[in-house]
Amino acid sequence: MSSIADYAALLIDAGEYSGRNDIAHLFPRFVGLAELKLNRMLRVGDMEATAAIAVVDGDAPLPADFVEARQMLSASGRPIRAMALQQLAGIGPASAGGPLGYAVVGNRIKAFPTGSYGLTMTYYGRIPPLSAAGPTNWLLQKAPDVYLYGLVEEIAIWERDAGKAAAAQQLKTAALAGLGVADERARWGDAQMTVGGVTP
Repeated sequence: MSSIADYAALLIDAGEYSGRNDIAHLFPRFVGLAELKLNRMLRVGDMEATAAIAVVDGDAPLPADFVEARQMLSASGRPIRAMALQQLAGIGPASAGGPLGYAVVGNRIKAFPTGSYGLTMTYYGRIPPLSAAGPTNWLLQKAPDVYLYGLVEEIAIWERDAGKAAAAQQLKTAALAGLGVADERARWGDAQMTVGGVTP
């Protein structure tokens, strides 16, 4: 069980750590700001999701929680490369294998050559936001210290207390580094190193 069980417990602990229970009505805003920053910097396995993408005339919407693409596969399972939009414009007629490349433009996927087909995207999704209605998520369960220090940092920024903000940011950075190490061990702990290319 997490040392900070849920959203309400997080707000209580943040008030105690920051010494600012008098501004508890602002804490939900600070949680949102902390999550914005975490979504920009954090990339771990718990953020990964897979979605079916229905491309129509070379265009499709991104998943609502999309942050960053990891892999795109054609209907036959062939990987499709992410490419610069200028490169995609120069691709010729569709091949029998389907699309050859894609680009993310705003909140849309542009696949080339244009056509209508299905794709499968593996991507990093946003951290599910904490709230009274959604009191917990995977990050709070796995790394409550990341949330706590992120929230204390936002409180300190609001206070215009540079020293407190820097100290909280340092603690948050250390917690994120620990989460990253744990994620790498979970993904690659039993992996064996292989050398590519021709061997003598």
